[in-house]
Amino acid sequence: MKRVTTYRRIIEVFRLYGINLVGKRKFDHFYRDLKMDQVFVNGLVFDLELATQRQLNDEEVVQLEAPAQVIRKLVEAA
Repeated sequence: MKRVTTYRRIIEVFRLYGINLVGKRKFDHFYRDLKMDQVFVNGLVFDLELATQRQLNDEEVVQLEAPAQVIRKLVEAA
């Protein structure tokens, strides 16, 4: 049950940023496909960390390129 709540929080934050997680869209590249700057990606990750009450290492955050990768890292951190 706790995992479902985590997924719901993650989805809500992505919705706030206007990122669709349906189908192959969850594999869109932040910089190339979604046209996001590094500042916005860092803000997105920060908001996701607050929502899930988990923290990622800075080295991990720099390597993230798609929403699916962020979700996987946050769920693994549990």
